[in-house]
Amino acid sequence: MKIKKQKELFLSCNVAGFAHYEGCIVFSELQIGTKLHLVREDENAYDHDAVAIFYGDTHIGYVPSAKNEQLATMLDLGHENLFEVYVQQLDSTAHPEQQVHVGIFVKAKEEA
Repeated sequence: MKIKKQKELFLSCNVAGFAHYEGCIVFSELQIGTKLHLVREDENAYDHDAVAIFYGDTHIGYVPSAKNEQLATMLDLGHENLFEVYVQQLDSTAHPEQQVHVGIFVKAKEEA
Protein backbone atom coordinates (compact mmCIF):
# COMPACT_ATOMS: atom_id res chain seq x y z
CA MET A 1 0.00 0.00 0.00
CA LYS A 2 1.41 3.34 -1.05
CA ILE A 3 1.06 6.19 1.45
CA LYS A 4 0.01 9.43 -0.20
CA LYS A 5 2.03 12.44 0.90
CA GLN A 6 0.22 15.68 1.66
CA LYS A 7 3.28 17.81 0.87
CA GLU A 8 6.92 17.53 -0.15
CA LEU A 9 9.83 19.75 0.89
CA PHE A 10 10.77 21.97 -2.05
CA LEU A 11 13.34 24.25 -0.42
CA SER A 12 14.87 24.73 3.00
CA CYS A 13 16.72 27.98 3.77
CA ASN A 14 17.45 30.76 6.21
CA VAL A 15 15.43 33.97 5.96
CA ALA A 16 17.71 36.44 4.17
CA GLY A 17 17.62 40.05 5.34
CA PHE A 18 15.95 39.15 8.64
CA ALA A 19 17.84 41.92 10.48
CA HIS A 20 16.87 44.54 7.89
CA TYR A 21 13.11 44.06 7.97
CA GLU A 22 10.59 43.56 10.77
CA GLY A 23 11.66 40.08 11.82
CA CYS A 24 12.98 41.18 15.20
CA ILE A 25 9.58 42.71 16.03
CA VAL A 26 7.78 39.38 15.70
CA PHE A 27 10.61 36.96 16.56
CA SER A 28 9.11 36.15 19.98
CA GLU A 29 5.81 35.16 18.29
CA LEU A 30 7.43 32.63 15.96
CA GLN A 31 7.56 28.94 16.83
CA ILE A 32 8.59 25.78 15.05
CA GLY A 33 5.71 25.10 12.68
CA THR A 34 4.47 28.69 12.43
CA LYS A 35 2.92 29.18 9.00
CA LEU A 36 4.36 31.98 6.87
CA HIS A 37 3.57 33.09 3.33
CA LEU A 38 5.41 34.15 0.20
CA VAL A 39 4.99 37.31 -1.86
CA ARG A 40 6.63 37.61 -5.27
CA GLU A 41 8.39 40.97 -5.79
CA ASP A 42 9.04 41.00 -9.53
CA GLU A 43 9.82 44.74 -9.46
CA ASN A 44 12.45 44.47 -6.72
CA ALA A 45 15.37 46.74 -7.69
CA TYR A 46 18.00 44.45 -6.15
CA ASP A 47 16.82 41.00 -7.25
CA HIS A 48 14.48 40.37 -10.19
CA ASP A 49 13.68 36.92 -8.70
CA ALA A 50 12.89 38.30 -5.22
CA VAL A 51 10.44 36.32 -3.09
CA ALA A 52 9.53 37.99 0.21
CA ILE A 53 8.59 36.02 3.33
CA PHE A 54 5.80 37.33 5.56
CA TYR A 55 4.40 36.45 8.96
CA GLY A 56 0.86 37.78 8.71
CA ASP A 57 1.29 41.34 7.46
CA THR A 58 4.88 41.55 8.72
CA HIS A 59 7.71 41.36 6.19
CA ILE A 60 10.45 39.33 7.87
CA GLY A 61 12.88 38.88 4.95
CA TYR A 62 13.43 36.99 1.71
CA VAL A 63 14.19 33.62 0.21
CA PRO A 64 17.98 33.90 -0.39
CA SER A 65 18.78 35.10 -3.92
CA ALA A 66 20.97 32.05 -4.54
CA LYS A 67 17.91 29.81 -4.06
CA ASN A 68 14.94 31.79 -5.39
CA GLU A 69 15.00 31.48 -9.20
CA GLN A 70 12.86 28.32 -9.59
CA LEU A 71 10.46 29.43 -6.90
CA ALA A 72 10.07 32.88 -8.52
CA THR A 73 9.33 31.22 -11.87
CA MET A 74 6.64 29.04 -10.32
CA LEU A 75 5.05 32.03 -8.61
CA ASP A 76 5.22 34.05 -11.85
CA LEU A 77 3.30 31.25 -13.57
CA GLY A 78 0.48 31.58 -11.05
CA HIS A 79 1.29 28.67 -8.73
CA GLU A 80 1.27 30.66 -5.48
CA ASN A 81 -1.32 28.30 -3.96
CA LEU A 82 0.97 25.34 -4.58
CA PHE A 83 3.33 26.28 -1.73
CA GLU A 84 3.19 26.34 2.07
CA VAL A 85 5.93 27.86 4.22
CA TYR A 86 6.69 26.92 7.82
CA VAL A 87 9.30 27.87 10.41
CA GLN A 88 11.64 24.88 10.77
CA GLN A 89 14.26 26.21 13.17
CA LEU A 90 14.76 29.21 15.47
CA ASP A 91 17.97 30.31 17.18
CA SER A 92 17.93 33.63 19.03
CA THR A 93 21.67 33.38 19.72
CA ALA A 94 22.67 33.07 16.05
CA HIS A 95 23.62 35.87 13.67
CA PRO A 96 20.35 37.52 12.51
CA GLU A 97 20.72 36.06 9.01
CA GLN A 98 20.65 32.58 10.57
CA GLN A 99 18.05 33.02 13.32
CA VAL A 100 15.06 31.77 11.31
CA HIS A 101 15.17 28.74 9.03
CA VAL A 102 12.11 27.91 6.92
CA GLY A 103 10.83 25.02 4.88
CA ILE A 104 8.94 25.70 1.66
CA PHE A 105 6.69 22.77 0.77
CA VAL A 106 4.85 21.83 -2.41
CA LYS A 107 1.33 20.71 -1.61
CA ALA A 108 -0.03 17.50 -3.11
CA LYS A 109 -2.57 17.81 -5.91
CA GLU A 110 -6.09 17.67 -4.53
CA GLU A 111 -8.32 14.83 -5.67
CA ALA A 112 -11.32 15.89 -7.76
